[in-house]
Amino acid sequence: QSFKLLGFLDVESIPCARESVLYGSLGSLVMGLGHFLATSRVRRSCDVAVGGFICTMLGYWFYCRYNLAQQRIRQRMLKEGMRNRMLFEGSYLDPEKKQTGNERSDS
Repeated sequence: QSFKLLGFLDVESIPCARESVLYGSLGSLVMGLGHFLATSRVRRSCDVAVGGFICTMLGYWFYCRYNLAQQRIRQRMLKEGMRNRMLFEGSYLDPEKKQTGNERSDS
């Protein structure tokens, strides 16, 4: 059973959405409670809490998506390198193969 935010946003299937909502709610609680303890103004503290939720959620969302994109790029590069290694292993294009004197004179 999945959790849907606002009735249509499936939090479990979207990468980084669950963590963003959780960190956003924690940021909302900290900022709203902190503002209330500092000023004792309830309505303004609720406004600060909503702003804290939005800022924290969006901040962590962009941070998480950036790291996810970097990880996918590294995985793609590693996969390409492994495929090239299998293709070139044992051939004259293999960078780890030591060249002998006969091979040097041929090229």
